[in-house]
Amino acid sequence: MLAPELLSRIRRLELKAGHLASDILLGEYKSAFKGRGWEFDEVREYQIGDEIRSIDWNVTARMGQPFVKLFREEREMTLMLLVDVSSSLFFGSSARAKHELVAELAAVLAFLAIKRQDKVGLLVFSDHTELFIPPSKGRAHVWSIIRSILTHKAQGQRTDLDGALKSFLRLRKRRCLAFVLSDFQTQGYERTMKQAARRHELVCVRIDDPAEHALPDAGLVWFQDRESGERVLVDSSDPWIQSEWPRQRDEEQKLWQREMERAGASVLSMSTRDNTADALHRFLSMGSRRR
Repeated sequence: MLAPELLSRIRRLELKAGHLASDILLGEYKSAFKGRGWEFDEVREYQIGDEIRSIDWNVTARMGQPFVKLFREEREMTLMLLVDVSSSLFFGSSARAKHELVAELAAVLAFLAIKRQDKVGLLVFSDHTELFIPPSKGRAHVWSIIRSILTHKAQGQRTDLDGALKSFLRLRKRRCLAFVLSDFQTQGYERTMKQAARRHELVCVRIDDPAEHALPDAGLVWFQDRESGERVLVDSSDPWIQSEWPRQRDEEQKLWQREMERAGASVLSMSTRDNTADALHRFLSMGSRRR
């Protein structure tokens, strides 16, 4: 049995996510991710102008004249949510922590999917794959996904995105739309990301907090990595450090974006201060225009 407070949190998030998944966002979601794949429909006689590559050689040999395969756009899409639960996500300097933004974003995306009768699945990871919920449909299934995200107790502290992507590729053979929700505080996953982007429509959502881009002037301060436990003493009053800290963070984020786009993934950067609906609106409308 869930504690009343936790049950209330789940219901509040479900209500908010359902409200945020408005008709405007739904229309943009449909437009941004149409053309996800094609399924065989029928064959017909070859006509001048048809692609030679579409000829069905088996039917052609049987009928004695050329026939081509016709395909139609798949009506059903599968959405996979890859959710990072490593320790670095449990940080926030504003009204919410990074993991709370991840939960809200995942819930909104799940509601957008079921509103257009798509399947939704979940893969939760830290330094290993901790939970996998196969794709399915329906409001009850989305309720199960939201509950799983909010109630899951992370077993690992660090982030192994490379391992999570390999698990995803192993578990999901057919092409789908996948959102990776993480702060990407890890390395060594670029090659597998490229493989995943070739096989699936991939969106990398990087979650940041404003405090990670600005260093307060507080003298000598110990900083500890939440995932590795490593500690370092920093003189936050040093003018050079004050100027270099935000510059290096911005450069690192720009480099990450270029690498993800080079791998073939779409990119969305979000801050814990961002409005979820506004950020999704900007991202989805850009996707619609690109098509």
